[in-house]
Amino acid sequence: MADRTQIQEAIKNQGEVVRKLKAEKASKEQIDEEVAKLLELKAQLGGDDGKHQFVLKTAKGTRDYNPKQMAIREKVFNTIISCFKRHGAETIDTPVFELKETLTGKYGEDSKLIYDLKDQGGELLSLRYDLTVPFARYLAMNKITNIKRYHIAKVYRRDNPAMTRGRYREFYQCDFDIAGQYDPMIPDAECLKIVHEILSELDLGEFRIKVNDRRILDGMFAVCGVPADKFRTICSTVDKLDKMSWEDVKNEMVNEKGLSEEAADHIGEYVSLQGGMDLAERLLQDQKLSQSKEACAGLSDMKLLFSYLQIFQVTDKVVFDLSLARGLDYYTGIIYEAVLTQVGVVPAPVSTEAQNGAAEETVSVGSVAGGGRYDGLVGMFDPKSRKVPCVGVSIGIERVFSIMEQKAEASAEKVRTTEVQVMVASAQKNLLEERLKLTTELWNAGIKAEVMYKKNPKLLSQLQHCEDSGIPLVAILGEQELKDGVVKLRTVATREEVDVSRAALIEEIKRRTSEI
Repeated sequence: MADRTQIQEAIKNQGEVVRKLKAEKASKEQIDEEVAKLLELKAQLGGDDGKHQFVLKTAKGTRDYNPKQMAIREKVFNTIISCFKRHGAETIDTPVFELKETLTGKYGEDSKLIYDLKDQGGELLSLRYDLTVPFARYLAMNKITNIKRYHIAKVYRRDNPAMTRGRYREFYQCDFDIAGQYDPMIPDAECLKIVHEILSELDLGEFRIKVNDRRILDGMFAVCGVPADKFRTICSTVDKLDKMSWEDVKNEMVNEKGLSEEAADHIGEYVSLQGGMDLAERLLQDQKLSQSKEACAGLSDMKLLFSYLQIFQVTDKVVFDLSLARGLDYYTGIIYEAVLTQVGVVPAPVSTEAQNGAAEETVSVGSVAGGGRYDGLVGMFDPKSRKVPCVGVSIGIERVFSIMEQKAEASAEKVRTTEVQVMVASAQKNLLEERLKLTTELWNAGIKAEVMYKKNPKLLSQLQHCEDSGIPLVAILGEQELKDGVVKLRTVATREEVDVSRAALIEEIKRRTSEI
């Protein structure tokens, strides 16, 4: 009984949380998240007969998408896919789960987030964590040495979900990769051009693309006195600089990862630097950094990269940033990350400190794309360790979606959830068969058409449906029209009507809808 009392108390408290959020007009996702917790608690109580009640909810870290949200998603996907195709990419698909050994040892400290599945018939399997490792496995397995591909699919991470901040356990990734042996920095520059094109076309607001190189980072760690076996783990800590202050990052390096304070301070001097080709030139002259062959190779390539980016006309948005680390273990060369910097539409709540410190400045609202070069990954799968150099980029689609959804909410513009071009309607009774015949003609001609599933619908309700759904045209049939061999074609927006002969109707609808 005590347990039941505790649950009832928890239900009462959770109910207060939900009411408070509603009163404060919190975001729908935040309210839904807390309501889901309330339902879970109520389910624990069970019904009056003592049976456990079934709770209707999505699994933790997942969500449903309604038609309006899907229409926005489709628009975003089309923009991204057309950009990938413009750059000559073909597409592939891989299974949603892989052998567990395919994925292990590729993600550094994030490996703990891989979803393992139960042994099914003698194979240990895991849900894919990203699309890059399956791509490398695909290349090695099929002995492919050259391909430019894109892949859009769902991936899975056993993360602690923060739905209100766009962090899920199931989400889409949009990847573009170039595999093959090419001259330095040409494919790398194209990947950055693609990010620039997509973010500009989606019109999400101001953004900047940070670039760095793993070789520069490793060289920097070496000259700062980081032991070689700590490079990857220190790299993961540096990668947190966009979320944590330098003091907190330094504290983690020294107290948790055992780095000397002196080495951490040296790293601090470098990771505060930002610039362009000029910074690469300056660092090549740096007394300490120039001692590292690796760093010099990375800096020379950085100069070359910026020369190509100038030709591609994207240097206005690209910054060479030594604090960029990207935590994944498989990167070997250039790394990059695109960050939104506008004040306008913010996809996630910005901390009070960030808001206070940004009275005059723009507020960084998080990464929306990232990628880099990973020349060793395919070789990990190849029996003869043959390397296939690769460079790629992944668009952080969930964050993009949440911004686009907010923009749609903020604007008065209605989001169309269907693509119907014409509604076949009737003004009188007993014309269902005639409506169906005309609808069939339109479908057979490739026109997107709809008809009401009622024998005798009122004309007003048919027209209202067009208004509500954004259908631009109505083809109206009546007894007189059937005798004369015409159809009354009505433009919904202007309410203007014109008689069109049945023979010319298809061409007229096609002409009008191409203008809309």
